[in-house]
Amino acid sequence: MSKADFLDTLATAEQWHAEGRQLAIATVVQTWGSAPRPAGSHLVIDGAGNFEGSVSGGCVEGAVIAEAQDVITDGHPKMLEFGVADETAWRVGLSCGGTIRVYVERLN
Repeated sequence: MSKADFLDTLATAEQWHAEGRQLAIATVVQTWGSAPRPAGSHLVIDGAGNFEGSVSGGCVEGAVIAEAQDVITDGHPKMLEFGVADETAWRVGLSCGGTIRVYVERLN
């Protein structure tokens, strides 16, 4: 993820917040082995399920968006961990076979 992508995602979060949308932000906080996105990557999600940015891709990203909806509703942050064995990595969206931890929190 380039610095421009990082800033674009945060700018989107700022814009959506100014529009009054309920938001959550997901941040890759740690990776082990290979991972599609480095630590510090962001995904911003609104209450309607719109999103911008990326924390992984594939099924992982879908799971993070679903969890973000709960975080927006109840306000309780979540630490999510995704990892798979190399032989099943492609099937679930971690094509590199790594493990990632993603922190999801509501933005007020």
